[in-house]
Amino acid sequence: MQTAILLVAPDGRISFTNPAAEALLNISAQSLGGRLMTDILNFPPAFSFAAEGPIAAHEVSVETRRGGQLILDIEVSQLPDRPGWRLVTMRGGAMAQLASHRADRGAVRSAVGVAAILAHEIKNPLAGIRGAAQLVEKSLSESERRMTRLICSEVDRVASLVDQMESFTDTRPRERVAANIHQIIDDARSIAVNGFGQSIMVSEAYDPSLPPVLVHRDSLIQVLLNLLKNAAETACDSSRRKVVLTTAYRQGVSVSVPWSPRKVPLPIELCVIDDGPGVPPDLVEDMFEPFVSTKKSGRGLGLALADKLTRDMGGILQYVREGSPPATVFRLLLPRAVEGASL
Repeated sequence: MQTAILLVAPDGRISFTNPAAEALLNISAQSLGGRLMTDILNFPPAFSFAAEGPIAAHEVSVETRRGGQLILDIEVSQLPDRPGWRLVTMRGGAMAQLASHRADRGAVRSAVGVAAILAHEIKNPLAGIRGAAQLVEKSLSESERRMTRLICSEVDRVASLVDQMESFTDTRPRERVAANIHQIIDDARSIAVNGFGQSIMVSEAYDPSLPPVLVHRDSLIQVLLNLLKNAAETACDSSRRKVVLTTAYRQGVSVSVPWSPRKVPLPIELCVIDDGPGVPPDLVEDMFEPFVSTKKSGRGLGLALADKLTRDMGGILQYVREGSPPATVFRLLLPRAVEGASL
C-alpha cells in the first residue's frame, strides 16, 4: 500500500505505522512507535488534529520536527470499536511529488533539445576565438601576451561550463546491470579519497545482506563523487568534514518509469550523510535545479547532474536534515535487480 497509515492512541501516541509512513516521514517504525504525533509533525494552526469526528484536508503544509516540509492530503477517522483511537492516512509529500513531477518528461525533453543545440553552436566559435588568440600571441611581446593568455583562459572556462551543460543533454539510454552496490561505493570512495579526500573523513555502515542493485555503474559513481565533493566543499579552513555512507533495504517506495507499465519498487537505500550545515531553507525546493548554488564560486551543476543521473537509472535522490545534532542526508532510492537483469 502506497498510502501512509498511522494508528494513534487516545493519548496522541503512535501505536502502528506501515512501511509507506516510514518512507514518507523518513523515520523507522521502531523510532515512531510510542512517540507523540505532535512530536513528529507540526500541523498548521488551522488544522485541528484533536477535533472530534472525521477530518479530511487537502494540500496541507506540514512541517516535520526535523526541519523538512511536506504537502499532504490528510484524513483522520475515529475507530468505532475503540473510543479515542484514530486512524490517520496521508498521501502526497516529497516522494509523491517527485514521482509525479518526474513522470512528466515532455517539457524536460524540449528544454534538453534546445540546450544541446545551444551547446553545439557555442563551442564552434569558442574554438575559433582560442585559435585566433594563439596566432596573435606569436607576434606580440612577452608583456603583451598576458592579454591573449587571458582570452584563452576565459575561453577554456566557458568551454568547460558548456561541457558540463552537455551532460544534461545526453538522453541516450544507459544500460543498467545487476551490480554489488558496495563495490561501486568503494570504487567511488577510493577516487574521492585520492582526489579531494583531504577535506573529508569517510566511514561506512553497510547492510551486507543487500541484494544486487540495478544501475549504470559509471553513473552511480558520478553521483557519489558529486555528493562527496559537495560535502568536501563545505569544510572550513583546515577542518575535515565527517561523511558516513550507509546502505539499507527499505520497503514501501515505488515510482512510475517510462520503460515499465507498472510502478517500479525502489527498496535499495544508499545515504551520504555529512555533518555540514546543509542547504539554506529558502533553496531546498530548488536545490536540484541547474545553477542553484550556495557557494560563491559554485555553478550549481553538481547536484542537478546527480539528480538527473539518478532519475536516468530509475531512482530518486532526496535531501533531508535529520538526526540529533542535525546532519545533512542525501538519500538515493534505487531498484533491486532480478536474476539475470540487464536493461
